Amino acid sequence: MGILDGEALPIVEVRPRQGGYDYKNKYTSGRTEYFCPASFEAANALRIQQAALGAFRAVGGRDYGRVDVMVRPNGEPIVLEVNTLPGMTETSLLPKAAAAAGISFTGLCQRMIDLAMQRAPAVTR
Repeated sequence: MGILDGEALPIVEVRPRQGGYDYKNKYTSGRTEYFCPASFEAANALRIQQAALGAFRAVGGRDYGRVDVMVRPNGEPIVLEVNTLPGMTETSLLPKAAAAAGISFTGLCQRMIDLAMQRAPAVTR
């Protein structure tokens, strides 16, 4: 799940056509389907978002990131990883989530820069 400026972006659901989400399924075109926003019921989506935001904050994440979550059949979210430097290619998950929120790739990059600049000390020329 993508996070931008402390807010949860729409959840990206990852469904490999065969097997798990391994290197081959991740990087071979057509081997994995991505659904964004994911098809979770509202209550389950909220639980996933809360778990992801909690994990991101717990590791001191700021500005943006991605949290990988698996969901048990009973709807319980299991946080797998907090990624504070997620991929930023056209096929990466954070840009997919941002796009579902109406944020273009260029807009996402600009927001990331703006957030970092807000923390930077004033620079004199």
